[in-house]
Amino acid sequence: MRSRRTIGSRMVLVATSTIGLLAMTASAGAWPSESPPRAEPPAPAGQAAEATKNTANTVNTANTVTVAAVGDICGSACNQTDDVVAGMGADAVITAGDNAYNSGTRSEFDYNYDPYWGRFNDIVHPSPGNHEYYSDAVGYDDYYRDNGVHIGDRGEYYYSFDLGEWHIVSLNSNIDARSGSAQERWLRQDLERNTKPCTMAYWHHPRFSTGGHGDSSRMSDVYEALTDYRADVVVSGHDHSYERFAPATVDGTEDAENGLRQFVIGTGGRGLYSGRSSSDGPSEVFENDTFGVGRFELSATGYSFTFEPVSGRDFTDRVSGECHNANQGPDFGLSTDPAAVSVRRDARVASTVSVAASGGFGSAVDLAVSGLPDGVTGAFEPSTVTPPAGGTAESRLTLAASATAPVGEYTATVTGTSGELRRSAELRISVRPGGEVVFADDFESDRGWRADPAGTDTASTGHWERGIPEQTRSDYSGQLKQLGSAASGWDCLSTGRRAGFDYGEHDVDDGTTSIASPAITLPAGAPALTFAYSVGHGDNSTSEDHLRLSIREGGTVTTVFEREGAPAEVEAGWQRATVDLSAFAGREVGLLFEAADAATPSLFEAQVDDIEIRN
Repeated sequence: MRSRRTIGSRMVLVATSTIGLLAMTASAGAWPSESPPRAEPPAPAGQAAEATKNTANTVNTANTVTVAAVGDICGSACNQTDDVVAGMGADAVITAGDNAYNSGTRSEFDYNYDPYWGRFNDIVHPSPGNHEYYSDAVGYDDYYRDNGVHIGDRGEYYYSFDLGEWHIVSLNSNIDARSGSAQERWLRQDLERNTKPCTMAYWHHPRFSTGGHGDSSRMSDVYEALTDYRADVVVSGHDHSYERFAPATVDGTEDAENGLRQFVIGTGGRGLYSGRSSSDGPSEVFENDTFGVGRFELSATGYSFTFEPVSGRDFTDRVSGECHNANQGPDFGLSTDPAAVSVRRDARVASTVSVAASGGFGSAVDLAVSGLPDGVTGAFEPSTVTPPAGGTAESRLTLAASATAPVGEYTATVTGTSGELRRSAELRISVRPGGEVVFADDFESDRGWRADPAGTDTASTGHWERGIPEQTRSDYSGQLKQLGSAASGWDCLSTGRRAGFDYGEHDVDDGTTSIASPAITLPAGAPALTFAYSVGHGDNSTSEDHLRLSIREGGTVTTVFEREGAPAEVEAGWQRATVDLSAFAGREVGLLFEAADAATPSLFEAQVDDIEIRN
């Protein structure tokens, strides 16, 4: 098709700490970098990133958690700030961008950052700054992925997660964040879903700063969205200085009831700036002669912050605050660990439910679970817990899936009730087929699939291929049309995996493209197929466009799954499908995936991953 397509640039990411799970997302089109106050290379303009949904690791449960926060790190003095973090005993580390100077290349991460800050790779939750974009965030992406750090889908670096009673959101100030952008729309949806009383966000470019760069308006609309939902704290970097602001609205008006308190903590190790600027924000404390790290102690009702300097320096700063939406009386929080479980038919799986008391709470909490799929039951042991004042009580929730439980993805709600208090947490459940694996392919290696097996394909572009996909987004609708990451791992099947210069350059055009699996011998019994798929198309699509799965048996081809196009904008996104193959039990078959732009020219993209047949 023809509609502009953008190669994914990278996105900002979110912080994490004890308690909770990350639910993440990314997006958007790039902003040109601001010029630094000193001579530094200009950042490239025109980058873009896309919005998708991701899930990261869970972290442990505690009533108060410690988060280390800083940006602008390595740098000449990151061999000092790493010791500050280590001395905190932090549960999590969040970085506000510019992690490895000067250009965020892989070698700079390996030789400048890793020797000092690499020791936090098991707890770090980074976000990129403008210097990472000097190398298109490729080094950032490669380094953290290779070291097992979750940074969201490739090219998508903004997401959110729950940490205790805090909801934490990481946003990308290097891409479009204006009102109506994919990033700003996602943020408002994310905040609408949030059930936690306290909210923190962070990104690289500060809304307010009296340092050398000064105020930045590029995040004004997301700042306003955060204040609309009464978020509490924002952390930024970019200016190589420390500064604390009073809670304020987006125009700098002090507002203790609804305003965000912003911290600029660009003191991670890169040379400090001496320049000053005026600011619309209500600055309370400024320091540009001390390297150091911010320490947040996050509770169910508020935060306590300390700026901790490197060894040999005396400057420090302390402040505390209450969460706008927090209940300051006796209360409790509820979390699940893990917050996402997978269970096969005729099997069991467990998740630990933690109830954390605050404000002197010490009453019994009754636990319940709702929203379970048919054929799945849940049992708590015990079903009532009483946390000690300021402490945590736990229960084990065991889920049992019957042999006939429907395969699919579900979201259940775990609820705790104590008198008038009622708190809840989500538990994502994936029900998988039981039995032995007959065939599986995650496309991380070549298993013998053949494109155009019958020699009858007619598509001029968008042919099926295996490999790492590149994200594409419609300039017309702003929607993601091809995902930039596999459902798992790196590789998947895509209809033209390259992005190109226009977002319709490599989609399916002018006909059909097909790809066939190697032969598969199905055993007798009730084999079932599951797979991940994504379809994205434009409003010029018709019902003749399709993603189709057929079973090939000799010369017979039987369609068993189909997703048709329609005259509507449909955004790409990984989904799961299940197909009953009992009718083919005991036979040798093959899988045939087809994608078609079958009528008038239209935008149509399809992807497939994680195929598994069990019996």
